[in-house]
Amino acid sequence: MHARRPHCRAAAKTALIVPLLALCAAPVLAQEILWQTYLDDGDKAYAAARYAEAEKLYKLSVTEAENFGTTDARLALSLNNLAMLYERLGKYDQAEPLYRRSLTIIEKTLGPEHPDVATSLNNLALLYRTQGKYDQAEPLYKRSLAIWEKALGPEHPRLSLSLNNLADLYYAQGKYDRAEPLFTRSLAIKEKALGPEHPDVANSLNNLAALYYAQGKYDQAESLYKRTLAIWEKALGHEHPNVATSLNNLAALYDTEGKYEQAEPLYKRSLAIYEKAFGPEHPAVATGLNNLALLYKTQGKYDRAEPLYKRALAIREKALGAEHPDVAQSLENYGALLKATGRADEARAMLKRAATIRKKSEKK
Repeated sequence: MHARRPHCRAAAKTALIVPLLALCAAPVLAQEILWQTYLDDGDKAYAAARYAEAEKLYKLSVTEAENFGTTDARLALSLNNLAMLYERLGKYDQAEPLYRRSLTIIEKTLGPEHPDVATSLNNLALLYRTQGKYDQAEPLYKRSLAIWEKALGPEHPRLSLSLNNLADLYYAQGKYDRAEPLFTRSLAIKEKALGPEHPDVANSLNNLAALYYAQGKYDQAESLYKRTLAIWEKALGHEHPNVATSLNNLAALYDTEGKYEQAEPLYKRSLAIYEKAFGPEHPAVATGLNNLALLYKTQGKYDRAEPLYKRALAIREKALGAEHPDVAQSLENYGALLKATGRADEARAMLKRAATIRKKSEKK
């Protein structure tokens, strides 16, 4: 039920978009414009957490792309983005065949060792990692990494992303001795290629800090989190969502150490940034509410925690659907509060519903 472990940041699922667009036919036909419009509008709706709208638009983009042929790269891109949406909604059984079909198209069109194949492998691996199917994710990550390394060399910035994702897989399994050298190598590549103050370097610092946090190396984690925060504030501004993530992670560290007075203002600032950046009903806001509520619950401030849990649950149900794993997390956390405040019947009902969602999710 604990939900405050600092975030590792993995690859964006839309990484296919740039290389694949280069494969489109040169003439700008009306059909292609329509396909591109559906796809772009779907991406905008997805970014704004308007998921029902995004699904409709992505499906329309798939329909249009199928007119280009069953092995066209535009179809692979539309399938990828629709899969990304279903993964976000916890509909893993719908996401997987779309990722697989997208991968098959790219392999057939470009060959098994093309960099776009590595990207597609990465996206499918990320789905398996999310589901906890680590044995299925690992060989895909490794193949993706090998393709990138062969195509671009061992010190190309793109390689750092593959290293990060494989490291994150080991991190999720508690295999910290295998994760650390990969995170460290990813960081070194980025610092050499981009300089020590680049936002992408901060991303790697954040992930290495999360690893140290998980290992209980709090002093090392704090130093890296503070450096991450400083870089993102300088490069992106004080109200960027990445800054909110960094604030959340530093707050989680202080929270774990029992430094509640230091954690609270960071959680609050993180939440305020998310609300301003994404609006009050975005899933990121629900995460911020959940974490602040957990802080209050830990301190026995149940009256302050409960309305935050309620709001987080409502946001997740509306944005993600009633059977999403994040909804289960909210139900578990709220149920624990109800139990702590002597409302055993309400707590049992919530925890039972959470358990049902978890079981369904495991079968997907």
